[in-house]
Amino acid sequence: MSKRNSQEAKRAARERLRIEREKQAKKERMRRQLVVGGSIVGVLAIAAGVGVAVANMNSGGEGDSSNWSAAKKVATKGAGGTATVDGEKLSYAAPANTSGKNGTDIVIGDKDAQHTLEIYEDMRCPVCAAFEQNTGDVVLKDIEKGKYKASFTFGTFLDGDTDEELSSNGTGSKNALSALGAALNVSPDAFLEYKKVLFSKEDHPAETDDAFADDQHLIDLAQKVDELKGDKKFEKAVKQGTYDSWALNVSQKFRDSGVQGTPTFKLDGTHLKANAQGSPPMTPEQFNTLVDQEIAKSGGKDGGGDEQSDKKEGRPKE
Repeated sequence: MSKRNSQEAKRAARERLRIEREKQAKKERMRRQLVVGGSIVGVLAIAAGVGVAVANMNSGGEGDSSNWSAAKKVATKGAGGTATVDGEKLSYAAPANTSGKNGTDIVIGDKDAQHTLEIYEDMRCPVCAAFEQNTGDVVLKDIEKGKYKASFTFGTFLDGDTDEELSSNGTGSKNALSALGAALNVSPDAFLEYKKVLFSKEDHPAETDDAFADDQHLIDLAQKVDELKGDKKFEKAVKQGTYDSWALNVSQKFRDSGVQGTPTFKLDGTHLKANAQGSPPMTPEQFNTLVDQEIAKSGGKDGGGDEQSDKKEGRPKE
């Protein structure tokens, strides 16, 4: 989904927030009127309610126990860094099976594969979900047979990349990405299978539904992945937001890439476009055609093995 296409959804979200704020303002005015003739106990109760509301906003969306403001401070410190937030010392953590600056490189597949497929997605993106449901298995099979290795970069622009947007758009993209980090810490296979579940037709929410902001919901969906089922370490990482700061740095890597929409695919740096308008290939036929064309242009093997290479290396044709 392009960032421009997401603006309408953002405006709708801001409008809903405006209406909710007006409702809260009316309630607050009524409370103040009641307090005039009431006791100091009533005043204290209102103050406590306001404090809870502020704490919830700082934590993120409904069911999201993360403190994204704190995570942002830690993210700026990067690998090996720490930050003190509200008297608590927090450390930066990147999942296992990552590499590069701050562990933001997520490369899965045969390290010796001649080709690299770059995949750019947002976990709340409905177009990304459609691609994964139609063509995701093609990518998984190609990775498995060594046709290419895959490099994943995730954006979070559907949440919003500013504090103002975060307060109105939700935290599902960031929270799901952090949970993916917890899965990646278990294994690359767990990461791929969990991502498949989150993008599945059964479990991917509508763009306006911030369901992935709910930690317990993400944990419940993880039970569909054999390696994650009942994994208490994974569940703890999701609830405590162990990889929140990492998720924010992965999102920053997306912004730095210059990619303007999701999903986006690049093979060995070449942007794969299904048409002149730059739409991504969505069907297996479109995707395979573009990938095979680029591999042919490079003069390299597709990694799946062909009859000529099998003969040269003395391998029997399968």
